[in-house]
Amino acid sequence: MIIRRSLIRQNRLLRTSLLGTYTRSFASEVDTLEAAVGNSLKETQSIESLIQEHATTPVPRIDGTTHRTFDWKTDQTVRKYLAVQHQKQTSGRYGTDIAPHYQPHQLLSNPPSPSQITLELLLASQSHLGHSTSLWNPMNSRYIFGIRQGIHIISLDVTASHLRRACRVVSGVAQRAGLILFVGTRPGQDRCVVNAAKLVGGCHLFGRWIPGSITNGNQILGLCAKKVVDEHDNEVPGHDERLGDMPALRPDLVVCLNPLENWVMLHECALNDIPTIGIIDTDADPTWVTYPIPANDDSLRCVQVIAGVLGKAGEEGLMRRRESAKQGVITFNPVEDLGGNEEEEEEEDDDDDGDDDDTDQLMVELLSLDKENDHLFENDEAPVEEKDMEEEDEEDVDEEEKDKEES
Repeated sequence: MIIRRSLIRQNRLLRTSLLGTYTRSFASEVDTLEAAVGNSLKETQSIESLIQEHATTPVPRIDGTTHRTFDWKTDQTVRKYLAVQHQKQTSGRYGTDIAPHYQPHQLLSNPPSPSQITLELLLASQSHLGHSTSLWNPMNSRYIFGIRQGIHIISLDVTASHLRRACRVVSGVAQRAGLILFVGTRPGQDRCVVNAAKLVGGCHLFGRWIPGSITNGNQILGLCAKKVVDEHDNEVPGHDERLGDMPALRPDLVVCLNPLENWVMLHECALNDIPTIGIIDTDADPTWVTYPIPANDDSLRCVQVIAGVLGKAGEEGLMRRRESAKQGVITFNPVEDLGGNEEEEEEEDDDDDGDDDDTDQLMVELLSLDKENDHLFENDEAPVEEKDMEEEDEEDVDEEEKDKEES
């Protein structure tokens, strides 16, 4: 038994010693393998960076977790990003800085102001391009600069001067609280028309113009909503009943971006003495509008520039009117026959009732005085009338007696 136990102990000691040596040898081998892999990865990354600096085509990068390259066929975002980065590294030091460049959304979100009107801006927006010489309208010959390859070229000096004049008109109308209507019915003009109307605080139309909206406005626009505002453009409640009986509103100024399609509206404005502003191309008649702007009405960028500039001009006039209203100065003539609200009407009715009572009392007093005068007149004048009647009767009797004696 003693010998068996000693052998078991020795076997256990031998097993533990052998396992310890084996584990130590395996651990050392794993450590060496990891160190070798790390060194190889560092070497490949350093080689890759060197190749990226001198190669003409980008080399796929190696993922640090999976130790695999990116699949450009499946991941197009990584491919595009790497291509852009490679292009910046190789050609970023060459060329010129192109700034500022054209951004279409800037004309809608941040349109230019009237002070920023330049010939370069109009030239970049293709405002100088007219129509073919075969479509020429002789009425706008004073706006044409020349002919280039069978196309009329509009003078940008004339365009800039007429656009500045239109800006002064829009600013003056907005400063005097006038209602401005922006009209643009061609495809793509809706956003610039709406933004310009928001800047001015007016109305917009980008659909079809209904004939008779001005000449027969009570029948077509009679049910449209109306409101009353004060000098600070705040709505004044309590006038709903009166507004329903009032005629339809008419604009004080109309800005038309495509006059050829809206000649009916321009004719109605002329009949009602409403001033108009319009973009006149080489194939249009400038006498259709009050303030023509010779420019290319087929270029959407040109239309956006003109609409944005006019909207900014109206915004400046609107801000001047509000600032003067804060100081107590009103730049427009308020409506006098509109009346006050319901509470003021009740107070006026009470005052009218009091005045009616006073007038009734005065009438009663006057009637009583008239009766007294009549009574006095009867007492004084009645005996005189009786005496006259008696004298007349005596004279008649004497005349009859004389006639008898003569007979």
